[in-house]
Amino acid sequence: MHDTTALLIELGAIILGLGILGRLAGRVGFSPIPLYLLAGLAFGHGGLLPLNASEEFVSTGAEIGVILLLLLLGLEYSASELVTNLKTQYPSGIVDFVLNAVPGAVAALVLGWGPVAAVALGGVTWISSSGVIAKVLGDLGRLGNRETPVILGVLVIEDLAMAVYLPLLTALLAGQSLAGGSLTLLISLGTVGAVLYVALRHGRLISRAVSSDNPEMLLLVVLGLTVLVAGVAQQLQVSAAVGAFLVGIALSGEVAEGAHHLLAPMRDLFAAVFFVFFGLNTDPAAIPPVLVPALILAVITAGTKIATGWFAARRAGVRTAGRWRTGGTLVARGEFSIVIAGLAVGVEPRIGPLATAYVLILVILGPLAARWTEPVARRTARLLGRTPAPAGAAPAPAAPSPEPVAAEESPAAPGDTARTRG
Repeated sequence: MHDTTALLIELGAIILGLGILGRLAGRVGFSPIPLYLLAGLAFGHGGLLPLNASEEFVSTGAEIGVILLLLLLGLEYSASELVTNLKTQYPSGIVDFVLNAVPGAVAALVLGWGPVAAVALGGVTWISSSGVIAKVLGDLGRLGNRETPVILGVLVIEDLAMAVYLPLLTALLAGQSLAGGSLTLLISLGTVGAVLYVALRHGRLISRAVSSDNPEMLLLVVLGLTVLVAGVAQQLQVSAAVGAFLVGIALSGEVAEGAHHLLAPMRDLFAAVFFVFFGLNTDPAAIPPVLVPALILAVITAGTKIATGWFAARRAGVRTAGRWRTGGTLVARGEFSIVIAGLAVGVEPRIGPLATAYVLILVILGPLAARWTEPVARRTARLLGRTPAPAGAAPAPAAPSPEPVAAEESPAAPGDTARTRG
């Protein structure tokens, strides 16, 4: 009884604290992710007031948070939209990978952490945070801008890449041989291909089978199916997160919209628990030794993300001001960097503190970069005597985007348009 009482008190305090931190972040216009991480550091091992009774529950909640993040990501895009984005945006995706994953991999090797840690840290520095980016786009009133479909297209390519990267990383972290890792990757690719095929050809049948006019039944069926598939995927040594992502892709239409509406609050709750859990498992004393490498890596990869955005927007015919805005908006890292680091801490414990410091820096710098990259570039061009392109951020509805994505320029509510990875 005493343990149950302590669990309820700690759990209630955690959830209440998350709500207060989320409101505080909303008032100052920043993502709550840094505050969640700091809360985890404060109440984790080596923190101010370690939590013990609720640790196992929080761990399970964190797993559910990752699954729901990926499920709702899959619900955002139909299989046809994903295939179209893959065909049109892959050059930008390649540039994104090379410019942003390589610095992390090189940093891990320079620090002497080994090749497996290099693969993990490369993923940490590669993937942008669409949760932060979606909020920034809404806050700055850029949802209808000419460059916004380009930004979302880059994020979709990163999402697709995760379906290959996460199973490969999981196999490497498990110490599998090259043959075992190749088999896991082939299983993952085969599963992704099969699901995309079934979703393209028979998506309506799947959605009809899951559909229900009763919100309670729809919630139970979708959530139960997702957790079941995620568990089976993990048993096959394919990431549980990828399994959840594939379930989301397979659902479409009114079912996907209804499931998104029902599951979004749960996603937000358990995703917040996940960030707290990551902080709980990071010793605050381990951060100062890696703070300088994290800062250097953050500065370098902020620059490489800006270059990525410039390249992607240039391919789409966006003008100079929009190219700078695209690059600055992509700077933020967040949920996926923490997910990857959480997988890798068993092999290289120092990745956890480094990733925490790295994400804290860039999740704060990201909104600032989105707001100020273009004005700074414009003023720099003036100082150098160049004539910049017009700096206005007005949308250009007459020129349809050459990059079809899930969220197009439309009169939809900002919350609908900006729903992406968390």
